[in-house]
Amino acid sequence: MLTAGLDSMNRINLLSQRLANQIAAGEVVERPASVVKELLENSLDAGATRLEVDVEQGGVKLLRIRDDGAGIHKEDLALALSRHATSKIVELDDLESIASLGFRGEALASISSVSRLSMTSRSREGSIEDTAWCVEAEGQEMEARLTPAAHPAGTTVEVRDLFFNTPARRKFLKTEKTEFSRIDEVLKRMALSRFDVMFALNHNQRGIHKLLPATTEAERARRVALVCGPAFVENSVFIEREAAGMRLWGWVSLPTFSRSQADLQYFYVNGRIIRDKLVTHAVKQAYRDVLFHGRHPAYVLYFEMDPAGVDVNVHPTKHEVRFRDSRLVHDFLFSSLHKALAAIQPQDRLPGAETHAGAGLQQGFDAPQQSSLGLAENGQGSMQATSWAERSYASGSAGEGSESTGQPRYAGNFGSSGSYVNPNAVRDQLAHYADLNDIDGDKEVPPLGFAIAQLHGIYILAQNKEGLIVVDMHAAHERITYERMKTACQNEELKTQPLLVPISIAVSRSEADCAESQQHVLQGLGLILERVADESLVVRQIPSILRNADVEQLVRDVLSDVLEYGSSERVQAHQDELLSTMACHGSVRANRQLSVPEMNALLRDMEITERSGQCNHGRPTWVYQSLSQLDKLFLRGQ
Repeated sequence: MLTAGLDSMNRINLLSQRLANQIAAGEVVERPASVVKELLENSLDAGATRLEVDVEQGGVKLLRIRDDGAGIHKEDLALALSRHATSKIVELDDLESIASLGFRGEALASISSVSRLSMTSRSREGSIEDTAWCVEAEGQEMEARLTPAAHPAGTTVEVRDLFFNTPARRKFLKTEKTEFSRIDEVLKRMALSRFDVMFALNHNQRGIHKLLPATTEAERARRVALVCGPAFVENSVFIEREAAGMRLWGWVSLPTFSRSQADLQYFYVNGRIIRDKLVTHAVKQAYRDVLFHGRHPAYVLYFEMDPAGVDVNVHPTKHEVRFRDSRLVHDFLFSSLHKALAAIQPQDRLPGAETHAGAGLQQGFDAPQQSSLGLAENGQGSMQATSWAERSYASGSAGEGSESTGQPRYAGNFGSSGSYVNPNAVRDQLAHYADLNDIDGDKEVPPLGFAIAQLHGIYILAQNKEGLIVVDMHAAHERITYERMKTACQNEELKTQPLLVPISIAVSRSEADCAESQQHVLQGLGLILERVADESLVVRQIPSILRNADVEQLVRDVLSDVLEYGSSERVQAHQDELLSTMACHGSVRANRQLSVPEMNALLRDMEITERSGQCNHGRPTWVYQSLSQLDKLFLRGQ
């Protein structure tokens, strides 16, 4: 009997149409949210501007999607339920440059095989007298039956009793609340992809969302706030950059607005939301030295490029893509986000500031990053300030250092008992205090204001025209020192060191091939690798600054990155880690008494230093309390 069974299993049989559709449904229709996603994509591809979604019992009992799109001709309604039937591609060349969200032609056939589906549609191209038509399918092989119906231009799809004929699949569904939350998430993702479309969601005859079309920048920001929460918009910056036929725009959160989970991350490629490890890696690298350990950034980003440069035909769910020039895309995303985060200055985070991360973002970062403050940077990375900054750096103030070294003016004299404070500088500071209380005064007040006092030898209290600013002096000084050390290293050639005793490493064949073909990339990182066998490499040279690092692990990590992304930031990351440690040890410590001019010098340097809002470890360096917030604390005016 067993032999007979094996013989029958070894024969090749043609699967029935119903079984083939149900197998496809296992890939396309995982849960009710999958149905909503596929049907909404079809509606958007049809040019819909209004989308209404009705859900009952978490989508298991009923899913209804209405749109005002182009509709479907009567002759095509029955064909639309067939497998691999679509209007979006015709020939093989169309697959090379897909501009639509859907293209496989599997969704309707897969959904109809595991549910009771009815589709009513009326084409926009027909005359006013033309009626709408309805087609039904109930999870079995049957001829489509067309019946006339009353319906405006557009399409309505009803999906009832999902998985009624596949009880094993139905048992894996979660609770009604969980399934609806996933549908809600799908609709939110779609709403963020198309600001020009109205989205409405109802659950058990109760209205949940009604997102009106957003045409202006303020309306788009309002929709993002409705989907992601107002806190995200308040703690994010808008970026926009275009280069090499690629465009990136959207909202990225400040490093201080981080998440414990990677749950608030939306990335769209030509309007299609994706989850791609290349994108995730680029974003992670951009936030590398400003994000607290174990935290995740939040972002809503839109990436646009030639459809021919991206392959969306990778996975049935279409959540994964493959870029034809992955290294170019990775470098563009990294540089855009890295520079956007670097351009955030204290004045951008105060009330009334624009949400754009620097004026240079609009012109591809060609403008000087410090132009708004009238600052210039010399060859050693030191900063020179003008206007009110020069007044704070009074000629006789304490901590005045050498400009040629690129060191802070206060660095050498922090807390020293013999530091000299020019009385004129203190007198000038007291004059500035009077200006702060002059509401109608025309004198300019810096964003971080002027120092008032030092609290417990840890914090600097500063006052501007709007409120109170508290600065962690160690964290702030650490970031300033770190950025100047990085600038100094970038202006110098990477120093390398030949190994007296070369290190032999056993690797895979693909890693050895990579080391051989990408020698120029590795040499740029200070690594000289020689292939001595099919699966063996010899390390002959490494960067001098990494002489105490684990060379073998470093080489393996670098090769892994080059294989995956075409480049590697490992060497730079190791170098930055060492510089960060040096900056931490070289920064001012707690319980160091600072004079008022020294504290003001620190505030001015914060205003002209990139990423000064966070220390090297991702901790915030300053917080702000407005007068209105302070009034609420003390119940003033209530």
